Amino acid sequence: MEFILSIIGSLILVICVLVSVAFLTLLERKVLGYIQIRKGPNKVGLMGIPQPFCDAIKLFTKEQTYPLLSNYISYYFSPIFSLFLSLVAWLCIPLFVKLFSFNLGLLFFLCCTSLGVYTVMIAGWSSNSNYALLGGLRAVAQTISYEVSMALVLLSFVFLIGSYNILDFFYYQKSIWFLVILFPISLVWFCICLAETNRTPFDFAEGESELVSGFNIEYSSGGFALIFMAEYASILFMSMLFCVIFLGCDVFNVMFYVKLTFISFVFIWARGTLPRFRYDKLMYLAWKSFLPFSLNFLLFIIGLKLMLIYYMW
Repeated sequence: MEFILSIIGSLILVICVLVSVAFLTLLERKVLGYIQIRKGPNKVGLMGIPQPFCDAIKLFTKEQTYPLLSNYISYYFSPIFSLFLSLVAWLCIPLFVKLFSFNLGLLFFLCCTSLGVYTVMIAGWSSNSNYALLGGLRAVAQTISYEVSMALVLLSFVFLIGSYNILDFFYYQKSIWFLVILFPISLVWFCICLAETNRTPFDFAEGESELVSGFNIEYSSGGFALIFMAEYASILFMSMLFCVIFLGCDVFNVMFYVKLTFISFVFIWARGTLPRFRYDKLMYLAWKSFLPFSLNFLLFIIGLKLMLIYYMW
């Protein structure tokens, strides 16, 4: 019975994530519209609200094309696997009802994001297009570089709360948010999230001006839609994780979802405001700024914990 309930619960969670992905695309188009002093989608239905569903129907009913020289099986399955990984990562959301018991939730999250690199790499390689391959290589180098800093920041939080369980962030932030006492690291974490999800100003995997479109150049209709949905599902997940780590973790509170929406809005705001980075500057930022910063932060947290243990004894 418990197994069936957990399956039903995870299905409901996945459906809710997919619906929220649809409305996140609408929010992005509206916000970018107002940033560029124009209206966003406003013709379909009331204020353009059914627009994402029309886009989904259009994309999934278009004819699926594939390059004759592509490696068909890996070309076909990499978008599906990409979306699957983005949705599976959501299972470690810290629900009090214990949908699944994730005592090692942070490790599970790291595993899912690490596997996400392979989907982009295979999508770029199997298309058998030079532009797609270049986009895939850039994305892989970028994601791996920023994952190092991300793992170090997460490791420092593991030392801070003394557990891999994401639910413990709730107990430690009952009186004060980590954002207040660790503001600089929250900014670094947000930049790492932007880089991990291939968003502006770090969207080198999809640089229209230099790579036609990037690793997804050969994808159309359903394949493109799946890559697109995976990207937005990971943006929502990163926003949720930011809220959990820095802004209190009460998932059954309406304010949690207001904060999550605001962080997603900041992702879009960054896209509408900032130009694309130069690629060498992106790498310098990862290895010469974020890596030393996260290492120092890790040492600081370890020192703080040792000092607390010493004085408590």
